[in-house]
Amino acid sequence: MGDGPRGLIVIQEIFGLNGHIRAVCDGFAEGGFRVVSPALFDRVERGVELGYAPEDLKRGAELAAQVGYFEAPMLDVRACLEAFPVEMPVSLVGYCWGGTLAWLSAQLLPRLKACVGYYGGHIAALLEKPPLVPVMLHFAKHDQHIAIEGTRAIQQTYPQVQVFEYEAGHGFNCDQRADYDAQAAVLARRRTLGLLVEAHASAAQHRRSTQA
Repeated sequence: MGDGPRGLIVIQEIFGLNGHIRAVCDGFAEGGFRVVSPALFDRVERGVELGYAPEDLKRGAELAAQVGYFEAPMLDVRACLEAFPVEMPVSLVGYCWGGTLAWLSAQLLPRLKACVGYYGGHIAALLEKPPLVPVMLHFAKHDQHIAIEGTRAIQQTYPQVQVFEYEAGHGFNCDQRADYDAQAAVLARRRTLGLLVEAHASAAQHRRSTQA
């Protein structure tokens, strides 16, 4: 969706391509991005759109386990990247499960211009490879699922990664969740857009200099 000059891949939570992720995609499209979001559950069940009740969380976790948390989803991310024109700068933003996939994408896909991860719970266990592109990570200080010690280990290991902590709980970006925090969501989005715009501008400048 969108017809802007910059590409963006948006990676879902474990709740499928639901209303929240669609709204996120719409927001980025309105901001001038051409947005693609892979339906990661389609490998095992098509059209999954879950809510945020406990039974939805359980169902989402079951589906993610069936798909496989990393290998198969990264194939979908690569396919999305390859769908963009070669000359178009592309970045990636992921949420929860997608936040971890954003980190893996930064480690494995140097064509990307930047990667942003929101509350990616497995990142602290995936620090053996450095990111190949600029990375920004958003975490909640009061996250019930992600230990703050792991968050800080990321920054200690890779000081070049921008890591932000918010006075909020897990899922603070989603207005359909109990932990939604409007102030944190707005600030995180502003920071995210700043990185994306800067990374894409740098890519454009590099392209012009190489063509000169």
